[in-house]
Amino acid sequence: MITDVLQNALARVIRGKESVLELLVTTLVAGGHLLLEDLPGTGKTTLARALAQLVEGSTGPLVFRRIQFTPDLLPYDITGVDIYDPAYRRFRFAPGPVFAHILLADEINRATPKVQSALLEVMNEQQVTVGGSTRRLDELFLVIGTENPLTMEGTYPLPLAQLDRFMMRLPLGYPDEEAELSILRDDPGRRIMPDLVPVTTREEILELRARARDVFVHEDMLRAITAILRATRSDKRLKYGASPRAALHLLDAMRALALIRKRDYVSDAELNDLLVPVLAHRLRTATMEDDAIPVVREIGDRVLSRLQESGPGAGGAGAGDGVAGGTLAGGPGGVP
Repeated sequence: MITDVLQNALARVIRGKESVLELLVTTLVAGGHLLLEDLPGTGKTTLARALAQLVEGSTGPLVFRRIQFTPDLLPYDITGVDIYDPAYRRFRFAPGPVFAHILLADEINRATPKVQSALLEVMNEQQVTVGGSTRRLDELFLVIGTENPLTMEGTYPLPLAQLDRFMMRLPLGYPDEEAELSILRDDPGRRIMPDLVPVTTREEILELRARARDVFVHEDMLRAITAILRATRSDKRLKYGASPRAALHLLDAMRALALIRKRDYVSDAELNDLLVPVLAHRLRTATMEDDAIPVVREIGDRVLSRLQESGPGAGGAGAGDGVAGGTLAGGPGGVP
């Protein structure tokens, strides 16, 4: 499958991060946006550049642009602006860097909230409105935001409205010992990156998106997703629960991940693997200090266990591939 080829090509540059690469490709196939949170130097920018080089557009590699977010950045530095042209005595639109296929919003939490909000329409509607005119972006448009931990000096917390536009948040993390040794031996950022050639096309990715929308999801799985999201809204440990947009993002990501794993139906393995990446960054604990990840995991385990014990799902009870030793999902005919 072309997603395997893409992940393998990315793994030549980003070593020891197979699960992260799988979820990056999942975000691309699902049509979402990705937030990478980690310390500088862990390969976030390299990952975005490599992805752009490996997918071919209609006239060559995808258009990749990078915005370095700083406190003095202005909204029109991102979206573009109307400029008066004295030769023609009229205004013409100078497009901003968002007019690309893959946009790297580097250190997005170093810009002010006003600038961060300039991406809201772009990420949600895939369009830019300037001077009363609306301009569409490419259908494949993907934002990869990078974020420094908020304990670092000079950062602004991303507002929840902004975080809710990101389908997933992933920590890239440090490589393990063997992966780090291979980085020292090969220096993939300098020696391998320049030689990367496209392994897939824009049209193939869009075709995968269409196929992902047809991946079967059993009614039991829809009920599990609903139960988990409603539990986040009533749990006293959380100040805010997950939005309906979060539910749609979770469902889209599950379909895309199942397709990447060569199945035409969604299982609870996808739900288990995606709960934290899709939901945790949208939630705030009541103390506003603790991480929401343990709460999300506990809610997911509790809800799935309760649903599985209440009756057999489409795949029946037994040794499933997901949480709590059972499975909630099977194929369209009920066979897992």
